Amino acid sequence: MRPAVVLFSGGLDSSTCLAIAKEEGFAPHALAVRYGQRHERELEAAERVARAMGSPLKVVTLDLRAIGGSALTGSIDVPKDQPIGGSIPVTYVPARNTVLLALALGYAETIDAQDLYLGVNAIDYSGYPDCRPAFVKAFEDLANVATAAAVEGRARYHIHAPLLRMTKAQIIRRGTDLGVPYALTHSCYDPDPQGRACGRCDSCRLRAQGFRDAGVPDPTAYSPR
Repeated sequence: MRPAVVLFSGGLDSSTCLAIAKEEGFAPHALAVRYGQRHERELEAAERVARAMGSPLKVVTLDLRAIGGSALTGSIDVPKDQPIGGSIPVTYVPARNTVLLALALGYAETIDAQDLYLGVNAIDYSGYPDCRPAFVKAFEDLANVATAAAVEGRARYHIHAPLLRMTKAQIIRRGTDLGVPYALTHSCYDPDPQGRACGRCDSCRLRAQGFRDAGVPDPTAYSPR
């Protein structure tokens, strides 16, 4: 089985992406990043899910708090119960997916993997610019001019974004069919001290609506508050 790198947060989308990579015949290596996110609980979920799905997990640490500019890496409050879509929300982390995919690309080059999986979605999402098809294509073009393996003709990199044009309900149905342990995943941007989801941030609301639309029981533990 050929290796592939899956950019992994332990959330609903990246866990589904990991399962799809396995179904498509790859041996996925999960890569999670501790970047100073306030919802660091997702890294605990990443460890749980990767273990349950039998995939190796590497965790890389960097500090995007030094840049700031986001409710996820700074002191800005996470919006709750706000309309989803329209303007780009303050939970957008400047250049996050560019930085994280660059790390995944470097990791792929070291393990001779030519395929990278990214769980971005451009339908049921908060409007982040680095979750769009144009971003995925541009990064794939970049990968093939920015690495020694590609320049020397030893690799041709492909960025897989299998969830890109799926609704959240479609993602959940697909993951359920593939046996994704959604009860182990974490999506909330602002969990309580016990790690329970707030139920009110964009990520929680998209997740909850996805389970409702899919007709699948929601296994998420929500905070009473």
